[in-house]
Amino acid sequence: MATRSTARPVIAHTLDDYQLDLDAIRAAITPRTRAIVTISPNNPTGAVYPESDLRAVNALCAEHGIYHIHDEAYEYFVYDGAEHFSPSSMKGAEAHTISLFSLSKAYGFASWRVGFALVPSPLRDAMNKILDTFQICAPVISQFAALGCLEAGAQYCRKKLEETICVRKIVIVALSELGDRIEIPEARGAFYFLIRPRTKQSPMEIVEKLVSKHRIAVVPGTAFGLNDQCGLRVSYGPLTTSTAREGITRLTEGLFHILS
Repeated sequence: MATRSTARPVIAHTLDDYQLDLDAIRAAITPRTRAIVTISPNNPTGAVYPESDLRAVNALCAEHGIYHIHDEAYEYFVYDGAEHFSPSSMKGAEAHTISLFSLSKAYGFASWRVGFALVPSPLRDAMNKILDTFQICAPVISQFAALGCLEAGAQYCRKKLEETICVRKIVIVALSELGDRIEIPEARGAFYFLIRPRTKQSPMEIVEKLVSKHRIAVVPGTAFGLNDQCGLRVSYGPLTTSTAREGITRLTEGLFHILS
């Protein structure tokens, strides 16, 4: 795994539905642990962690004197009654909680790499030093775009989400038609499904066949550390209602042939 600033990531496996396994997280803590990282709504799984679990993780961090780093890039992308919760909103969490946000993800110009973080004030100088080493700052055009996001406000995101909800329904219905060929864990956030094809083929084999024979691309679960089972991340974020049916039809027809 890639490391930065002498930190080494340690994976705590989730439950079968990609929700947090609090016992696994607790067991992974050692005297060398410096932080626990959570992502909700989650990429690549689409899972949304309940407030109670995030509060429990934050309390663990306070108990052990470590930081809780929470990635909230997809804060507006929640469905079916799911609610986004920010640990930074908790009273008493400000000294050990870092929240990460993405304007470019939320406002529809992903890859521009512009966002912001809420951090405890004692960390500010150290974080600026690391940021300066890697990239100095976001490009000027991204900074102007970020200003436009702040001026437009969250209402812009909520309005655009209406079409994403329609696209999501199209994707769910189409994937469900594959029946027991795949498993679709619940995903009530972000714009991803991390499906599990029931096959002995490797995820990369399936990806290559989908690209070369069916002109559709997904990402193998191995890209996200899912090495003990076959997983494919399906992203529907860039789709519109006018393009979703063609895209998902290519995917489902491809998977039908590959998995039959």
